[in-house]
Amino acid sequence: MSDSNQRKTGAILSYVAIIINTVIQFLYTPLLIRMLGQGEYGLYSLVSSIIAYLTVLDLGFGNAIVVYSSKYRARGENKKEKKLLGMFKLIYFIISCIALLLGLLLFLNTETFFGNSMSVLEINKLKIMMLILTFNLFISFNFSIYQSVVNSYEKFIFQKIISIVGSILKPCIMIPLLFMGFKSISLTIVITIVNIAIMLSNYLYTKNKLRINIKYLGFDKKIFKEIIGYSFFIFLCTIVDQVNHNVDQFILGTFSGSIAVSVYSLAMQINLMFLQLSTAISNVFLPKTTKMVASGVSTDELTNEFIKVGRLQFYIMYLICTGFVLVGMPFIRWWAGPGFDDSYYVTLLLIIPSTIPLIQNMGLNIMQAMNKYKFKAITTSVMAIFNIIISIYLVSKFGAIGAAVGTCIAVVICNVILINIYYYKEIKLDIIKFWKNIIVMLFKLLIPLVITILIMCFTNLDGLINVIVYGGIYSILYIITAYFIVMNEYEKEIINKVLRKLRIIK
Repeated sequence: MSDSNQRKTGAILSYVAIIINTVIQFLYTPLLIRMLGQGEYGLYSLVSSIIAYLTVLDLGFGNAIVVYSSKYRARGENKKEKKLLGMFKLIYFIISCIALLLGLLLFLNTETFFGNSMSVLEINKLKIMMLILTFNLFISFNFSIYQSVVNSYEKFIFQKIISIVGSILKPCIMIPLLFMGFKSISLTIVITIVNIAIMLSNYLYTKNKLRINIKYLGFDKKIFKEIIGYSFFIFLCTIVDQVNHNVDQFILGTFSGSIAVSVYSLAMQINLMFLQLSTAISNVFLPKTTKMVASGVSTDELTNEFIKVGRLQFYIMYLICTGFVLVGMPFIRWWAGPGFDDSYYVTLLLIIPSTIPLIQNMGLNIMQAMNKYKFKAITTSVMAIFNIIISIYLVSKFGAIGAAVGTCIAVVICNVILINIYYYKEIKLDIIKFWKNIIVMLFKLLIPLVITILIMCFTNLDGLINVIVYGGIYSILYIITAYFIVMNEYEKEIINKVLRKLRIIK
């Protein structure tokens, strides 16, 4: 299959994976909360967020491998590519050992961080889960290079199918265990086993299908120095992402206890699904963007690509964001049960400001391909520190909502205001043209939103019926408005191709 078809099919499969994940989370999360209890669900979420910090030890190398491997193949420099992969196989082994050591240190100091807000039983469970997930991380780092290779060769279909299989396997194994009386520790073991299976699949695909046998061929200091210069700033941004996604749960666990963590974690789970929707398209474009920049295309061509992908992402992001505003509260009350009302407000504070940077994800690909990630890394690092300081203050006064406010402010200043100025001034993207497109789309798509609000004002439905009826009405009106009033010919043709394949139209 051609690279173009791999990208298109990969993007479609990304949305299939997201839909499957959403359905699974929709059915599985309330069961998990009820069978674990709000407190242990908070513990389960907290240990995942703590271990997530150690993933920053990737140092941005996974992204660098995709970019440099694609660049070397575009230039026909196959020897450099082989040496690059062999070198990073060794580097990832070293990183995995560091991750193991740091995980053990966290394990030994669990009481120091959480002893004042948690019981002895909670601390013991937290320590066991931390140990299991540290082992998971050790294995993952050793095999992560193969995932980067598969991505670099644009074999998105294989990657997405494996991801879908993994997503389905986890709840299929976990749900019977929950009914048998097993709790969070057993679920953590299942996650580890499935993740290891996915990593081994990437390894076997690289070796047997791509015919790539990664061997250490020496350490090229020149290449390594160049990649460090590139990946260092991606590494900083990765740290910032982990801070913004997980520090609030850590702060809440330290100052407020496991219940507050569970409220925030539920909102973060919805937010992460929202984030996945935006990256489904942009992720498959990174190798293509790298080749475009390497071949010296004009900024006008990059701008057109930026707008094209941004418009597609906006249709999805706007629908989900406004849909949650309309029916999010009754959905959470039905889905998670009592005690989670604040999760609605936390979710809004997380997803509304994130919508703008998410529809501009293609810009990050362009920055990476141009090796101009320094500005984003520095600004987001400063804002991460600000986020920590303000969140600690706000958590003591407003709990989970206060933590979300801190993150919201950081996102607006850094990922909305400053980054758009940088796109315009330094990357030379035509941001004015981009926003003209988005604003016109926004005003036209207010039509279904206003109509649905008017319907809600003159009717009164409760619970799940509220979500299904109003959500369904809004979705139908949105799709009709988007297709007949908003979409351009390129976007309509994407929809028409899908409809023709499904034999809905000719």
